[in-house]
Amino acid sequence: MSPPNELRSITGPLTNGEESGRAISARLDSRAMTRSFFLVTIVWAAIYLPRLGTLELKSEEGRRVLPAVTMLETGNYLVPQVGSEPYLRKPPLINWLVAGSFKLFGVRNEWAARLPSALAILIVALGFLVLTQDPLGENGALAAAMIWLTNFGLLEKGRLIEIEALYVSLGALAFIFWMSWWNQPRLRWLGWTLPWIFLGLALLAKGPLVLLFFYPVLIAVLGQAKEMRRLYQAPHWVGLILMLAIFAAWAVPALQAAGAGHTAGVWSRQFSGRLSGEDFKFADWLLNLPRGIAYLLPWSILFLFARFSLLENQSERRFARGLSLGIAIPFLVVGLVPGALPRYLMPLLAPAIWLLALFIRSHALVWPRELRKSITWTVIAITTGMLIYSIVLIPFLQRREKIRPIAEELERAIPATKPLFAVDPDYQPFLFYLRRPIQYIDSVGDLPADADWILVQPKDEKSTEDSTRWLPRRAVPVQRIKDYRGHWIVLLKVQ
Repeated sequence: MSPPNELRSITGPLTNGEESGRAISARLDSRAMTRSFFLVTIVWAAIYLPRLGTLELKSEEGRRVLPAVTMLETGNYLVPQVGSEPYLRKPPLINWLVAGSFKLFGVRNEWAARLPSALAILIVALGFLVLTQDPLGENGALAAAMIWLTNFGLLEKGRLIEIEALYVSLGALAFIFWMSWWNQPRLRWLGWTLPWIFLGLALLAKGPLVLLFFYPVLIAVLGQAKEMRRLYQAPHWVGLILMLAIFAAWAVPALQAAGAGHTAGVWSRQFSGRLSGEDFKFADWLLNLPRGIAYLLPWSILFLFARFSLLENQSERRFARGLSLGIAIPFLVVGLVPGALPRYLMPLLAPAIWLLALFIRSHALVWPRELRKSITWTVIAITTGMLIYSIVLIPFLQRREKIRPIAEELERAIPATKPLFAVDPDYQPFLFYLRRPIQYIDSVGDLPADADWILVQPKDEKSTEDSTRWLPRRAVPVQRIKDYRGHWIVLLKVQ
């Protein structure tokens, strides 16, 4: 008996039972993937997009945005600058992305600046969903994507143009691609090279710290699989070369442009300062590990219900224990360094989420029956809470801004057609909001004769007033402003 036409239109010609079963399974898998893809995208959009650009720059966002503006104005994309000084403490990938976003959208505002962070979060969530279907199963892959979108650490960083959202996402992509492909014969070369491209980009985002988290996990997984020889084979060496080449493509010319000795000194102080704990505070140090765990909240609570004994087989239990060890060692070692901060531990989010998804897939969580739908309801609650935050709380927080009002005050004082000359202004995020040309000057002696409006720090106020370069005119203070950090700035007019 031949199948009805309606069934043929869905499954195609049914030459035998095996072919029809595979066709139906493929169609169902495709529909399930489409639904999951849509669901992940909707949750991401609801959490990370509403009022993304409403609040003013906060925390260290100005250090990511101001160099991008300078890059667009000067065409120098090699050495980032904050004010009149090169900013060498971090590589420039995040500045490049912000500059590219400004260029793409034709505007320079907070929304365009923050969008790269939000997109990085989405790409990793989709990576979990698509690439981990085989190792984690359909439910585990979807759970991993949702946990990635809704953990407290990324809820905090993913709506800001901070390094962590980008850097952690790049490390996560390296981890996901490697974990999904490292032992696939057909993907042997791709599984050992593509992840190192993402690691190279992570080096351009924050330097080599990501390797302190990636390699312990890699070694732990290879160790439990008795595959340590993979580290010495050609694909891994090619991956390492690609990673270093990506970083060197920027670092070598940047060292030449900024001065190798000076740049190396800045990088050395950054590294040694963290190891020695220059700003060590014992009370904060004690909280490093608890705060590191808190970044995965509310999902880190699920580890209390996880049972290795309930995983499907001995091989899976051995893998889970190896992955746990690969997470725990760098978590403890880095978290207990005197100069470490809790955010340094965020690259471990992706491995921890993978481990949780493995327990979820295998139904290896022991909890009351009433809590079995808690994952779904937690995602709904967090998404709803973030929507309420965006719609209700952000307008209230906007009325308490501290940076934008400084720019507005300066704009009222300076005629619209006049440029501002900023003498060694240090880090001043309000400069982003000035809608006029800004010329950064290293010292008072470098000010041009046609400078009419000058912004200085108090240490340069007297030398600017005493300067004779504008005779018979003189520079006169017209406004003193105290910023949100308690620092003073002085506006002078040559008259």
